[in-house]
Amino acid sequence: MFDLSDLFQWERFITPQIIKIFYWLAVAVSVLAGLSGVGTGLKEMLTNSIFIGLIAVFISVLAIAAGIIFARVAAEFILIVFRISEHLAAIRQRGEM
Repeated sequence: MFDLSDLFQWERFITPQIIKIFYWLAVAVSVLAGLSGVGTGLKEMLTNSIFIGLIAVFISVLAIAAGIIFARVAAEFILIVFRISEHLAAIRQRGEM
């Protein structure tokens, strides 16, 4: 992953290594929030209206999928920015030789 000395040096980025942790945390939060919505929808189906409960369950499932997709897009965007930086550094090194 990364060494503790990388925290005090600025030659190497640590974000590309830890972005996967943040991605999985975002996925977990999205799934837990969505499951909470599904539970609320099921409770709504039992207590008040079946139709409103079904809509709540459907929207919660869509929210889970949207949250996972958004987390992936955000993580990939951050990784792309760092990859562009690495490629520009390699181009600069080739130009100096």
